[in-house]
Parts: sequence; structure tokens; C-alpha cells
Amino acid sequence: MDRIEILENKQIEKMLEDKEIPKFRAGDNVSVKVLVREGARERFQVFEGVCIARSGKGLNQNFTIRKISYGEGVERVFPLYSPMVESIDVVRKGKVKRSKLYYLRNRRGKSARIAERQSSTEKKDNVSKKAESESVLPIEKDNNNEV
Repeated sequence: MDRIEILENKQIEKMLEDKEIPKFRAGDNVSVKVLVREGARERFQVFEGVCIARSGKGLNQNFTIRKISYGEGVERVFPLYSPMVESIDVVRKGKVKRSKLYYLRNRRGKSARIAERQSSTEKKDNVSKKAESESVLPIEKDNNNEV
């Protein structure tokens, strides 16, 4: 590592002392809490949408979030280690095969949906639940009305 990378890593560690950044990738639904300044007032605003790209390296990492607001697509690029970003929450994990999802800009409605990604433990739980439900046979009732 050269000196610049060492300085960047120290700066990243300093920034991560008070906040935690979850692991997420393109295709995940992410909720970002951003500091908004309006005159003398400061407040937090939540920007929730699909992460369509991650770029950069080290201290200069960025991620792009896309959401549909009142029928219009809105994209916003956030620096990962910005002091303006209060918190990042992963709402839902998406199953995609690309690192850049720019094709979503041209899609509307159902074609713009992304399937949910399941971890291996969730898959095992679903398989075991399905096996349990199939192994239980329904009880057949006798229709003979004998008195």
C-alpha cells in the first residue's frame, strides 16, 4: 500500500466509528437517511429506492439510488463515506446478474421489478417447510352415516 491508501484507510476508520455501513450491492432496495439543510434548519430526509450502481474505490466510493416519485424516475448519487449520509439500511436484497442496472431507466411497471435474493439458510428453511407440508397427509372422512 502506498501512503495515500494508508491515509484513506485511516480516514475511513475514523468515519466508521460512529456509523455502520451495511454490505449491499446493485439490485438491493436501500433506504438512505440524508441530512437536508433548508436555510437555518436541518432535518433528515429518507431516500428509498433501488441501488443501480456502485463505483469508485476507497474513500471515493459512490452508489446510485433510483426511485419513482409521482411517476417520474429520480436518481441520486451518494458518496458512501459522506457526513451528509446519516445511515444506510438494506430494505430488500435483489437478485441480479449485473453490477450496473442502467437498463432499468428504460423499463416501466412489471418489467422493472427485481426478484428477491434469498440466502442459502433461507432456501434450506423453505425446502424443509415444503417437505413437512407434503409429508402430512390429509385425513379422509367417512361419509357413511351409521347410527
